[in-house]
Amino acid sequence: MAPLAGDWSYAEWNATYNAFSFGIAAMGSATIFFWLQLANVSKSYRTALIIAGIVTCITTYRNFGYYNSWVEAFKVVTNDGGDYTVTLTGIPFLYEYRDRGDWMLTLPLLLIELILVMKLPHEETVSLCWKLGMASVLMVALGHFLEIQDDLPVLWIWWFLAMIPFCYVVRTLVVGLNEATSKQPTPAAASLVSAARYVTVVSWLAYPFVGLAWQAMGSVGLASPTALMYEQIGYSLVDVWAKAFFGVLIWAIASEKSAVEESGRLLPH
Repeated sequence: MAPLAGDWSYAEWNATYNAFSFGIAAMGSATIFFWLQLANVSKSYRTALIIAGIVTCITTYRNFGYYNSWVEAFKVVTNDGGDYTVTLTGIPFLYEYRDRGDWMLTLPLLLIELILVMKLPHEETVSLCWKLGMASVLMVALGHFLEIQDDLPVLWIWWFLAMIPFCYVVRTLVVGLNEATSKQPTPAAASLVSAARYVTVVSWLAYPFVGLAWQAMGSVGLASPTALMYEQIGYSLVDVWAKAFFGVLIWAIASEKSAVEESGRLLPH
C-alpha cells in the first residue's frame, strides 16, 4: 500500500473524515430499519430483507475500520485557537484490501437479494443467484489484479478480463430480467423492480468511474490528498446509493407484494 502524502490541509482531512462518518450513519441506520421491518413483510420476502441488512451491516463495519484508521493516521492540532495543522503519525491508513473484502461479499449479496424479492420459479432463482453471484466475485477478483498493475499493457489485459463478467451482469439486469419484471403482481411492484435493476446498473458503472477519476486526477498532477479525498467521498456516496437506497427499494418491493398477497388471502372465496 502506498504511503499517504504529508501535505494534507485541514479541509481535506475533515471532508474525508465526514465522508466516513456519513457512511457509518447511513449504513448503520439502514441496517436497523431493514431488520425492524422483517415482521411487516411476508415470509417469502424476509430472506431478501435480511440480506439487505447484512449488506449494510458489512459496510458499516468497514466504515468503522476506515474511520478508526483515518483518525490514527493523522495528528490534528491547533495552536492558541488558530488554524488546525494536520500531520502524519506514521500509522498507515488501511483501506485498499478492506474494499476488496467488502465488495467480494456485498456485490453478490446485492444481486441475490434482488433475485429473491422478485420471487421467480425456484429453479430460475437458484440458477440466477449462482450465475450472478459467481460473476460478481470473479469481476472483483480480476479487478484486484488490475489495480496492482504498473505495466500499462498488462493493466489493460486485466481490465478486459474483468469486463467480461461485468458485462454479463449488466446485460442480465438490463435485458435478461425484462420478462420476469413484467410478471410482477402489480404495476407498482414491476416499477419498483425496474428501479432496483437500474439503480444496480448505475452503481456498477459508478464504482469504476470513481476509481478511474482518482487515477485521472493523479495523472494530471492533482495532489494526492485531493485525489484521495474525492475518491473516498465518491465511494461513500456510491455506497449509500448502491446499498442503502437499493435496500429501501427491496423493502418497498417486499412491502408491496406482501400487501397484494395478504389482500388476496382476505378476499372471500
